[in-house]
Amino acid sequence: MRTNPLKRGNGILMPISSLPSNYGIGTLGKEAYNFINFLKKMNCNYWQVLPIGPTSYGDSPYQSFSAFAGNPYFIDLDILVSEKLLKQSEINECFWFDREDEVNYGAQYWYRFKLLRKAYSRSKHKDTDEYKHFLEEHAFYLHDYALYMSVKAAFEDKAWQEWDEDIKKRQPEAIRFYEEKYADDIDFWKFLQFKFNEQWSKLKAAAKEANIDIVGDIPLYVSLDSADVWANPKLFELDEDLEQINVAGVPPDYFSKTGQRWGNPIYRWDIMENDWFYWWRERMRFAAMKYDVIRIDHFIGIVNYYSIPASCETAMEGEWVKGPGKVLMEMISSVIGDAKIIAEDLGVLTQNVVDVITECGYPGMKVLEFGMDLNPDNLFLPHNYVTDNCVAYIGTHDNDTLKGFLDKLPKKKIDNLKFYFNASENVDLQTAVIKALYASSARVTILQMQDILGLGSEARINMPSTIGTNWRWRMTKDQYSKIDTKYYTKLATLYNRLEKTTEE
Repeated sequence: MRTNPLKRGNGILMPISSLPSNYGIGTLGKEAYNFINFLKKMNCNYWQVLPIGPTSYGDSPYQSFSAFAGNPYFIDLDILVSEKLLKQSEINECFWFDREDEVNYGAQYWYRFKLLRKAYSRSKHKDTDEYKHFLEEHAFYLHDYALYMSVKAAFEDKAWQEWDEDIKKRQPEAIRFYEEKYADDIDFWKFLQFKFNEQWSKLKAAAKEANIDIVGDIPLYVSLDSADVWANPKLFELDEDLEQINVAGVPPDYFSKTGQRWGNPIYRWDIMENDWFYWWRERMRFAAMKYDVIRIDHFIGIVNYYSIPASCETAMEGEWVKGPGKVLMEMISSVIGDAKIIAEDLGVLTQNVVDVITECGYPGMKVLEFGMDLNPDNLFLPHNYVTDNCVAYIGTHDNDTLKGFLDKLPKKKIDNLKFYFNASENVDLQTAVIKALYASSARVTILQMQDILGLGSEARINMPSTIGTNWRWRMTKDQYSKIDTKYYTKLATLYNRLEKTTEE
């Protein structure tokens, strides 16, 4: 089993939430289409986004209420105005942000859902063929998710483990009671997914027309407080009282001396294998509908996963356990069609992980910031890319921006980096690093938008193992004018990272 290789090219990592917007957070509206036009000017053929699911406490896209649903925050309000579901005056009455370059999630939560409820009350979607088809196509997850969100609201947004025992354990009588009591609310949550899917599908079609592949990010694990775990508790390591037995994370590493205790529930892989990983097949089938390329975050966990006793407060006491490996990937391959996969192979890369990735033909990842110790044997340095079947980054969403990273280094280290990357008085180090990435043998190179803008640590989007200030960075409209698109076109041309056409 080998997948089709990625086309050689280049792209930008730009979360939907970080797009410019008049309403406090990026959406699937006009500015998303403007970004596609910008990618064309840059001669990029990939747009990588972060997970697009509905976010929970902490606002992390990697902790979502659903592995299948889309984030209602991304539904574009201007489109709803054009559809006469909202009035511009209603939007203008809302408060959206203090700072144009930062998401105010509190404002989103307080104002956006009130507007979306108004749009729902005015919509005539229920009798349309499009909506009926949507309900059929999304039946696998949609009702459970809509019911979950409705019950969650009834319990003042508490996690499902804190609900009344009957609905917490999904007793049939309780399910029927809440379905009847909150029927309209359930329809509201389905409506939001309908509008999200409608807007996403049109945006994806526009990207395809521009020869741009959308790279989607799939967290390996799901959130404990999610419709996925509530609706399918037998698929996760929970005891009789639905309390966690073990949780996911990683041991001490580059980001944390005590490791990272993510707290996500761990899959019961043996139970999943009994039905040929049906839940995972459905998850990846839906992902392949949304994305052209699927980046599986923490891919290592499919082969070896780190299991931490739920009672432990840190990740110091965990152990490595064998995962399903190639068997799962064969099941996934059978349902994703022409979609391609990137394996996020960062972390403890053992031989069995390498073997699975090699056998499947998936490209792995290279993160240049991890190689800037300049150890000659460091596999993240471009001269050590032993295969072109990889995707190279300066940094991912978990890394500092390039400028922020370099600003923290001592002068001696900077001098060594200038020598390695051939920087000079006429070529600054940041420019030289970006050029080296384009020049590398990596099949695909992807830059964070912040690095193209030359921004410092103030624009870093995530600091692992912290909470409260992450996932907030936003680009402003005027920043486009600061980018030399002709220079990046020249790089793409020089290093053969342009999409070929039949005329060429």
